[in-house]
Amino acid sequence: MTAETAKAEAAPRFAIYRAAEAPDFDELSCMEAVGVTPLIADGIERAAAAGANDGNVVKMLFSMPGMSLTYAWFKSGFPLPLHSHNADCLYYIVAGSLTIGTEQLGAGDGFFVGSDVPYTYKPGSDGVEVLEFRTADHFDIRFLGKTQAFWDKTVDALKSAHPRWAEERRPFEVAR
Repeated sequence: MTAETAKAEAAPRFAIYRAAEAPDFDELSCMEAVGVTPLIADGIERAAAAGANDGNVVKMLFSMPGMSLTYAWFKSGFPLPLHSHNADCLYYIVAGSLTIGTEQLGAGDGFFVGSDVPYTYKPGSDGVEVLEFRTADHFDIRFLGKTQAFWDKTVDALKSAHPRWAEERRPFEVAR
């Protein structure tokens, strides 16, 4: 049996998923951090201590061999670190807004990021909810902030934004 045949046999022909039953990424092993140096590990640890986990919700809605669908809510001011994945990603903005590069995108807009292409985006003033369609069910994340100054800026942004997150509502709820 070839790898392609095994993949096709493992893939469901029909499936329903429910957002209420979607597991948090913290409960899964679908994304592996690679290339983590001691400086990056320290930056990630300091970001977590500054409240990074309170600024985002990421859930796996659906996964099968060669494909996955993720829901992510990044709250206002969340400093998404520059990173890449080893899988193509197609993003669809459900609610809220974001800035990527010089482009401002809102509900109904989206963007594509190819495998191993570095990217980051900044959630808008109400945060952003996105759907992430990936060409893989297991993929990596490679953090690309390689200086102390990069992680200091990330931690400072977290400390600044964190106080308002407890009261922040999902952009979709605000829009309704």
